[in-house]
Amino acid sequence: MELIDHEFERKLNNLTLAVYILQALSLFVGVTAIVAIIINYLKRDDTRGTLYESHFLWQMRTFWWGLLGLVLGYLTVFLLVGFVILFAVYVWLIYRVVKGFLNLNDGKPMPL
Repeated sequence: MELIDHEFERKLNNLTLAVYILQALSLFVGVTAIVAIIINYLKRDDTRGTLYESHFLWQMRTFWWGLLGLVLGYLTVFLLVGFVILFAVYVWLIYRVVKGFLNLNDGKPMPL
């Protein structure tokens, strides 16, 4: 039984890492963020009660708030403030992915 739990945890760790990688790649190729959020929603129930649940919530919030920021930025580009918003969102996304990856690497849950 313990071996199965360990194997399941390893799979969740790998999946969580894969989502962080997809989010990082989305900074260059935006479509990978869509793949990442789909994985989050499809595998969310598997993470319940584990430290990976906090990572999945972190990743999902990163996607949705980042999308909102990008839409707001693009809608206000003609006012020039949109460029500032887009830059701030880009930096914020980098921060979220790096912080999440580092906590995952250290075996720590994400703050919620």
